[in-house]
Amino acid sequence: MSLLYWFESVRTPVLDTLMSLVTHLGEETFFMAAALFVFWCVDKRRGYYLLSVGFAGTLINQWLKIVCRVPRPWVRDPQFTIVQSARAEAAGYSFPSGHTQSAVGWMGGTARFTRRIWLQVVCVALLVLVSVSRMYLGVHTPADVGVSFVIAAVLVFALYPLIESTLWFPHRMYIILGVMLAFSYAFVGFMELYPFPADVDPENLADAMKNAWSMAGAVEGMLLVCVFDNRVLRFPTRAPWWGQLVKLLGGLLLVLLVKTLLKEPLLFLCGGSGAAHAIRYFLIVLTAGIAWPMTFPFFARYARCDAKNSRIPLLPFSVNGGIIGTWRHRSLKCVRRYYCG
Repeated sequence: MSLLYWFESVRTPVLDTLMSLVTHLGEETFFMAAALFVFWCVDKRRGYYLLSVGFAGTLINQWLKIVCRVPRPWVRDPQFTIVQSARAEAAGYSFPSGHTQSAVGWMGGTARFTRRIWLQVVCVALLVLVSVSRMYLGVHTPADVGVSFVIAAVLVFALYPLIESTLWFPHRMYIILGVMLAFSYAFVGFMELYPFPADVDPENLADAMKNAWSMAGAVEGMLLVCVFDNRVLRFPTRAPWWGQLVKLLGGLLLVLLVKTLLKEPLLFLCGGSGAAHAIRYFLIVLTAGIAWPMTFPFFARYARCDAKNSRIPLLPFSVNGGIIGTWRHRSLKCVRRYYCG
């Protein structure tokens, strides 16, 4: 708590405002926007990478929160004060920090796969600022932030080579998502069957139950998206700048509408059970991964194709345990058909 008291002593209105703004980068909204931008507009494999880091990190984070049940700093020490603007979003248990884990996940993941030095520097600087902001605002202790930082960093570096290898071994993506789905339903089973003590806060318990079912539905949807896209859809990510803007803004608006409009009807139909949250997030993921990308070939038609010196990689295939990968030159007509529809 000594570090938190030091942050409390150096607070100013300007720093309060700055840290309150920076800390929002660790929210689910920014993580989903960044991951979907990469998935829709840059590289699907890197999009799966960011989503996998985020979903796996959320599973671990929520499991630790409900198992450890560590109260917030101001609950442990009534003499300690926090920045009041941060109190509304500081719900649930303290350990570990969800904002820190989310920020390190998507910004650290972006820094891991990008080759642009300036973007790496910006991402690292921002994820450090988000981590510091959680302590400055008084909503997390150094232990909360430190453990979250380490968990997210391990996922960032551990999942990157696995998901990069799916270029040559596409079935590995199914295995990765299958393992995540198994852990998701294990979390659901734990929440439904474990005899929690009577002193557990009912609101925090209900929130953890909702998150467990939501993650199960989201990961199940992501697995279906991966299979459907690889076998049927195969949507392009290429588009002119205006097309990328429409894809991003239109897609985010559609996802937000589905997320908002389905909440109350599903809760009513499912009697308020956790299955409503699973179905809701399952449909949200299908909207983002299948329904909206069906429009992408239209935008790809307007992408500029400079095919004079293009080489198209053919996905390798396995023959008797060996991997055969090759590059073939294709005609200008074939290249345009491949990239632009």
